[in-house]
Amino acid sequence: MAPLKYLEQEYPILDSNFQNFCATHGIFSEQQSTSERLKQGITQVLSIIDGQHQPWLNGMELLEDAQLNKHVLSTGCEGIDLLLEGGLRMGQLTELVGASSSGKTQVCLLATSNVAKKHMGGVVYLDTGNSFSPQRVIDFIRQNSDPAIDQAKHRILQKVMNRILCHSVFDIFTMFDVLHQLEVNLRSQMQKGDCQVRLLIVDSISSLVTPILGGGGSQGHALMASAGFLLKKLAHEHNLVVLVTNHTVGGEGGISKPALGESWKSIPHVRLRLSHDQGSSIYNVSVFKHPSMVSGKAARFTIYD
Repeated sequence: MAPLKYLEQEYPILDSNFQNFCATHGIFSEQQSTSERLKQGITQVLSIIDGQHQPWLNGMELLEDAQLNKHVLSTGCEGIDLLLEGGLRMGQLTELVGASSSGKTQVCLLATSNVAKKHMGGVVYLDTGNSFSPQRVIDFIRQNSDPAIDQAKHRILQKVMNRILCHSVFDIFTMFDVLHQLEVNLRSQMQKGDCQVRLLIVDSISSLVTPILGGGGSQGHALMASAGFLLKKLAHEHNLVVLVTNHTVGGEGGISKPALGESWKSIPHVRLRLSHDQGSSIYNVSVFKHPSMVSGKAARFTIYD
């Protein structure tokens, strides 16, 4: 019952007794509960599930939602920003797909440095493979520094780095715990009028999801869908950019394709494919999927060591 544990703090009635009951019975059923508290817990779970569904929206509401508060955040990479007409769109889930050494983590670190430098709200970075490099972030900040930063280097660097919160996350249940705690914090910040997070990164989502997809059961795919829904919900409700990375696997004819399969590909709003010209600092990015762009649109960019 690990997925229920993160709810206990927000909904105390979903305590260990309720979780054990669900684990032993396998289903939620008021007829099988012998405790009034268990019945209340089941009702609470059903209301939580019901609240997960997005309301129906008509065309005008969707247009207004797309136009209001859905600005872009620059990645700090000129090629990607030009391709995306300004950068990563707030309120959306963007996925970077690529093989090893294609530049996925480098783009994440570059975006982290750029957003943390320019926005008070800062960045939450979920690191699933010990790939977060604070020194690399500092290097990016210094590469793009202006005279004001050069004159007050230490103070500026300290302020920027303090806006970055990094979590080491090595399984999907820990990710759920972190994301739900983030959701609670964002709601609190919204009520207080505090500066909110502007960028949430999961590098990489595939390393968390792939281990649970084995076997013939449906639980892994259900957890994957829940993770995708939660990431999109955070992006939409709190108007932040969610950026995730995904590796590639072998496909038909030896052509690589994004991992996680058909069930995942409909979840991101935007999918970008990255590749790297070996032996150079030149990277390539192309549009796999975009709500307002044709697939195949491409650009080149440079990331210096």
